[in-house]
Amino acid sequence: MSAKHFTPLVASLPSTVPFVGPEAQERARGKTFRARIGANENVFGPSPKAVAAMQEAVAQTWMYADPENHDLKSALAAYHAVAPENIVVGEGIDGLLGYVARMFVEPGVKVVTSLGAYPTFNFHVAGYGGELVTVPYRDDRENPDALIDMAKRTGARLIYISNPDNPMGTWWGAEAISEMIANVPDGSLLVLDEAYGEFAPESVVPPLDVSNPNVLRFRTFSKARGMAGARIGYAMGEAELIKGFDKIRNHFGVNRIAQIGALASLSDEAYLAEVISNVSAARDRITAIAEASGLSALPSASNFVAVDCGKDGDFARAVLGALIDQDIFVRMPGVAPQDRCIRVGAGLPADLDAFEEAFPKALARG
Repeated sequence: MSAKHFTPLVASLPSTVPFVGPEAQERARGKTFRARIGANENVFGPSPKAVAAMQEAVAQTWMYADPENHDLKSALAAYHAVAPENIVVGEGIDGLLGYVARMFVEPGVKVVTSLGAYPTFNFHVAGYGGELVTVPYRDDRENPDALIDMAKRTGARLIYISNPDNPMGTWWGAEAISEMIANVPDGSLLVLDEAYGEFAPESVVPPLDVSNPNVLRFRTFSKARGMAGARIGYAMGEAELIKGFDKIRNHFGVNRIAQIGALASLSDEAYLAEVISNVSAARDRITAIAEASGLSALPSASNFVAVDCGKDGDFARAVLGALIDQDIFVRMPGVAPQDRCIRVGAGLPADLDAFEEAFPKALARG
């Protein structure tokens, strides 16, 4: 199909994806990575209960998934002490962000985010013709006050923030986020991405208030629950706001195996606690590896650690490239001054053994 058949908006956009996956890099390199610790995946995997449930469900894939996600929504409602009407299930947070953009963004609409924040959100906004307005990070954290102020000044329809943050792993406490929610201006909607919330201290995630129509809270089974490949997440909010998703979502977008696995995962809090403990230990080890090379790591409330390479972005990119050359897959922030860091995932002991061996060599080459 030639470009003349596209809408003017689509024709004007570059053909791109927000991230180059490790598989694409492996194909280009002609070999696999020995440590895959760059995509913020939970290498400890899903609950054994979820694995067993999904294995049993494989033979039933001749059936469509329940388009209402009824059983999972009911279980999530009980888990969070809200009503099913306050929850929408989707194809990961990424898919749900696309639906939010479809519901609220059209050409010329202003959308506020942080410069260097999660690029998939920006990708969806651009796809619907929105105008991104950015504010810089402050001390390696997104700046809630500046985001709200910019929304007020520009009349932005959406405001995006992740807490804990991706790509830095930093966070704000519940009090600061609650204040941000309270200050959302009329006509704006706060898109609060809490993908890494389970890894954070209890003081980070504010209480749910699904009566507030000015905020949508996003959670996922991709991170702490280890189901990134299943593509399943959910959003919580005021019932009329959630109802809007049913007007435009792909009702068969969440596959049956993912629904069943997510439901089983919710019943295994002991395994979730084990994963969180393993991630905490891995974060500590990454910090120790950085410190052994005379560097520092940012405090993290996620399943990755931003390691400050001590110089500028060009040096950090060289370090990252040297790690890739040694078959260690990591990523890094894309915007200065955060791009002085590389981002290392909470890997298995063998992954971090490989990183520990390769990192000093990468620094020397950088």
